[in-house]
Amino acid sequence: MTRVLVLNGVNLGRLGSREPLIYGSTTHAELADLCVATGQEVGLEVEVRQTDDEAQMVGWVHEAADAGNPVVLNSAAWSHYSYALRDACSQLTAPLVEVHISQVHAREEFRHTSVISAVATATITGLGVEGYRAALRFLALA
Repeated sequence: MTRVLVLNGVNLGRLGSREPLIYGSTTHAELADLCVATGQEVGLEVEVRQTDDEAQMVGWVHEAADAGNPVVLNSAAWSHYSYALRDACSQLTAPLVEVHISQVHAREEFRHTSVISAVATATITGLGVEGYRAALRFLALA
């Protein structure tokens, strides 16, 4: 069974209470359960992690690169400026799916550009937490 890391960045641990009109009412714990269940449905072993520490996120991406694991990544604000995370993602040998809960292109200008997208296999934006399910289904077919 393929192991997939679902990695969530800064502030995503506050899902459910953080700007629910933008990010919805699903908590991070509920999102993690949704991802694990979706993985089981499509034959993937899914582990969900969240951190507000950029160095820890880079370490997790290195771990996935070393193990050859696919990654679903919502790097949140780091998407727009973290060249360190982008460089770590470029070392992945398995697919990387970038996910954004909100439609970043309909929001503030600074959210329109992601430094991660150029090294991602695919990008899913604006589907809410369903974007994670779509990413996992895609990885099951990859």
